[in-house]
Amino acid sequence: MDKILLNSHAKINLSLDVIGKRDDGYHEVLMIMLSCGLCDSITLTRIDSGIELSSNLSFLPCNEKNLAYKAAQSFFEYTGINGGVKIELSKRIPVGAGLAGGSGNGAAVLCGLNMLYETKLTEDELCSIGSTLGADVPYCIHAKTMLASGIGEKLTLLDDFPKTPIVIIKPPFGVSTPTVYKQIDEAPIQTHPDTQLLIDAIKKGDVKTVAQNMVNVMEEVTVKMHPIIGDIKTELLKSGALGVLMSGSGPSVFAFFDSYDAAKKAAQPFKNKYFTYVGWTK
Repeated sequence: MDKILLNSHAKINLSLDVIGKRDDGYHEVLMIMLSCGLCDSITLTRIDSGIELSSNLSFLPCNEKNLAYKAAQSFFEYTGINGGVKIELSKRIPVGAGLAGGSGNGAAVLCGLNMLYETKLTEDELCSIGSTLGADVPYCIHAKTMLASGIGEKLTLLDDFPKTPIVIIKPPFGVSTPTVYKQIDEAPIQTHPDTQLLIDAIKKGDVKTVAQNMVNVMEEVTVKMHPIIGDIKTELLKSGALGVLMSGSGPSVFAFFDSYDAAKKAAQPFKNKYFTYVGWTK
């Protein structure tokens, strides 16, 4: 095999809780994560040596600053393989959206190189490499319904979340995750998610209970910084969403609906203003 095409899927948070700050500066979190149909496409081609990265986005760095590039470096360092790869990255997940687009790209490169070079690394080994690249990379290697703890690297597989219509809206700005964490450290969080309630509802396939009890503690900070996020949530709820939540540190907002037609109708007013995705959970 000399060439492989992979998709890396966007991640959303059904819950996100910040438990505390560790002595090393990292934050302890507890969150439930899920993938959806929104994805980037990555083509990997074996070459004799080196790493070549190209993208359909002109502003995206195509060097060591890109997680896909870093993932390839880490793979070759870990395996000791004297080889190379050409990476063609077609981005559809918006950058800096709280959807783990970059982490997903890194995860896909690790998995793809494992297949391309037939190294037979286990998922645990791939996750071990991925954890050095970013906290979300191990999750993106699995890309299933999972509970994450620690700094996000400790993963527990949950029951599959029922396939559900979803709308994702991203306003045209980014959010600094370190800034959000800093403000969380300085002010007590008012509302925490009931993680066990959500896990039990997922086990029962009860989408409505999940949708109505989703909590992301970062919203308390990010919505104050960018009130438009709250406005988007309000409009989606008015349009009949079962539940709405900001993903990660934002600014993307997602909503679950009881039918694809309802999701499509609710997304319509946003299409000319913001990035808009209508599809399904994975």
